[in-house]
Amino acid sequence: MLVDLNFEGKRVVVVGGGSEGYRKTVDFLEAGAKVLVVSQSFSSGMANLNREKKISIRKEKLENAESFIVGFYPKPDIVVAVTSNREFNSNLIKCAKSAGCMVYAPDNPSVSDFALPATARVGDVRIAVSTGGKSPAMASVLRKRIEKLVTAEDLLQIKLQEYLRDLLKRQVSDQKVRKELLYKVIQDFDIQKLLKENRFDEAKEKATAIVQKT
Repeated sequence: MLVDLNFEGKRVVVVGGGSEGYRKTVDFLEAGAKVLVVSQSFSSGMANLNREKKISIRKEKLENAESFIVGFYPKPDIVVAVTSNREFNSNLIKCAKSAGCMVYAPDNPSVSDFALPATARVGDVRIAVSTGGKSPAMASVLRKRIEKLVTAEDLLQIKLQEYLRDLLKRQVSDQKVRKELLYKVIQDFDIQKLLKENRFDEAKEKATAIVQKT
């Protein structure tokens, strides 16, 4: 089961400054989290995020997981273990869990409290792709395929549907009727053609006429 967790404003500590740490850091930033990255060294991408003041970094040699976690006050909401040392990652996860933190370790999904699936992003569309931790590489491949399937017409239809939903909420009290009208617009051939030709205002006018006939 895929669940979209709310990370807005959460304090996230990413332990590991390499390429994997960078990818996860970007994911959390896009979700609105406040990220501190702790590592002995940092990738160029991570350094750029720090220069842009999007993250905080702390240079530290990581040796003892327990003392590392105990040293935090207040405790982070989420600890992400992405060092190249699998044993350290495992110890870090155990200590963080004992301290009441949520945990995530890409190399050990069985002990993680949640997963970060590969996410296809096209405009306002977000589609999560997960292989249950069996093959992150294939999740990435499938994500790229899915991104190619979402067209400019689809993105305009989303914009149109947002407008229509707001309009219908003011005019139609019956939720079932609202749903039927929205699908009617989606399936209308003339509106599809107008959106494909990037004639949004004309499509909006026609769609408005359809829903106002009720």
